[in-house]
Amino acid sequence: MSHPVLSEFDIIFAGGGTTACVVAGRLASWDPSLRILIVEGGQHTLNEPAHVQPYQYVNHQAPTSTTVTFNVGNPSPHLNGRAPVVPSARCVGGGSSVNFMVYTRAPASDYDDWGVDGWESKNLIPLMKKLETYEVQPDRPSHGYDGPIKVSSGGHKLGVSEEFIHVGTTYHKRQYAEDTNDLETCNTYSPWAKYIDGTTGRRSDAAHHYVYNQAHNQNLQIWVGKRVKRVIFEDKRAVGVEFTSDPISCPDADKSSSIVRASKLVVISAGAFGSPAILERSGIGADAVLKRCGIEQLVDLPGVGENYRDHNGAFLPYFAADEAVTMDPLWRGKESAIQENLAKWKIDGKSLIAQNGSDAKIKWRPDDDELEAMGSAFQPRWKEFFQDRPDKAVAIFCLFEGHAGASKNNLPPRNYLVACCYTLYPVSAGSVHIKLNEDGQEGVAFDTGYLDDPSDIVPLNFGYKKMREIYRRMPSYRGEVPSGHPRFPEGSAAVCGETTGPVDLNAPDLVYTAEDDEAIDRYHRDRVQTTWHSLGTCAMKPRADQGVIDARLNVYGVTNLKVADMSIAPKNVGTNTYSTALLIGEKAAMIIADELGIECRPCESLWKSPGARL
Repeated sequence: MSHPVLSEFDIIFAGGGTTACVVAGRLASWDPSLRILIVEGGQHTLNEPAHVQPYQYVNHQAPTSTTVTFNVGNPSPHLNGRAPVVPSARCVGGGSSVNFMVYTRAPASDYDDWGVDGWESKNLIPLMKKLETYEVQPDRPSHGYDGPIKVSSGGHKLGVSEEFIHVGTTYHKRQYAEDTNDLETCNTYSPWAKYIDGTTGRRSDAAHHYVYNQAHNQNLQIWVGKRVKRVIFEDKRAVGVEFTSDPISCPDADKSSSIVRASKLVVISAGAFGSPAILERSGIGADAVLKRCGIEQLVDLPGVGENYRDHNGAFLPYFAADEAVTMDPLWRGKESAIQENLAKWKIDGKSLIAQNGSDAKIKWRPDDDELEAMGSAFQPRWKEFFQDRPDKAVAIFCLFEGHAGASKNNLPPRNYLVACCYTLYPVSAGSVHIKLNEDGQEGVAFDTGYLDDPSDIVPLNFGYKKMREIYRRMPSYRGEVPSGHPRFPEGSAAVCGETTGPVDLNAPDLVYTAEDDEAIDRYHRDRVQTTWHSLGTCAMKPRADQGVIDARLNVYGVTNLKVADMSIAPKNVGTNTYSTALLIGEKAAMIIADELGIECRPCESLWKSPGARL
């Protein structure tokens, strides 16, 4: 069966997420004559309020959302038989267009731990600086000040964050610093910067800042609503892609396939779910996976779709004082509040429109007392991984000033706070593969791996207790939302209902029985969820070690085919992954430019402080 060949480009990107936008945008700016095509399953995000107004990010998680794909995992005994759901972005800009916009960076050593030639932190730090304009503080040696992505404190600081930090530095006895994203600082309370432009109050995403701003270049094209089915090969050389209309974003479109050719390179950039699926549909993967889908194997690469990683998150709701300023009126859709804030935002980029509701955090490591309280199940993991790496946090504790899911959970319209704890280096790993459903349609065989390793639940269980103590001491605290917390046994001293105010800073901690601990453990198995940080499924590792690509992003066993997105990360990173997706894009752009003989503007001049401790 022949498919119409629409046209030919030099480089085709299969997927239009964060990394694709960075690579395509950089290459187009360095060589405007390069014919570049981005093929994206989702729709455009250009100047769309749902994407550029920061407060609206919560809407992308709605069950009816078409800007994300809801990947349903297999039921797991470690989650009490639950089938976890992990959304991944489906729109131009990918995660950068729908994420929470929180600015964190991994410790520099995470990249050294990858053990990949050319990807050591000393090679990546100049690129980290090149990509950002850090508007929070001037003259920080580890930050950049003239890059495309803006980082600011957002459009309106919420006072509850000061309470969180105060309790953290007094009761929780940790230090305070303005900047804990200097690539090494850990265990310190700080304000939480955001990927929001401090001047315009708009989301700072990869689509607007790398691609849409080059609309004058006719050689850079984005085709939306197109799902890449597979890569087309001639003698194991990638020469194009086959695509169809995306069934979600274009439900009524013609379902026939078309082919578009690439003369120089195909780059798969469809994320931790999409990239391994495209490889498998193209005949690259494990024999057993391809056989059950009736796909002829081109390259035996059993690592495709393996090594799935994420961070494990728990989100606990609390009642807040009536006088507290939170995001609740906006997230509830209260029209008067939205219009009032919108009017101000349109004038000066300020107000709650330019807010994500998260203004404070700590990259937490347990002290000796906390470590002892965590018990024996975590000790081997602590000794093996964390103990001698003081820059590695076990979890991030943070505050959300508002409850995005309040109306969905039938909670009364009032003010809420949400405590968030998410673990950064879980031991467990999962996998993502294509499969054929009973109706013959393609499905996904997805194991999250969440909590498979017994050490992974320990920091969540302890983090729950510690966060309760922090919240109970905040002046705006008005008790717990019972439906969102563990169900403790009748008469348990660990029960906290609604209340009129906080406990004293020096009040004793709550005491838990073995049954209470069981209730907390059960709660996490019932509720623990994704933090939307999926990675690792096309790992940049040696082929013999289940690797999929080499250090220059080439897929093993074929030519003219690369992968560039979060799926290439061989190990987890202790950060919200947008910062790493941007970084991979900048590095990939330099690799491709080098191979094509394109002069790329060097960024070494941005390395302003060689004496910095990095």
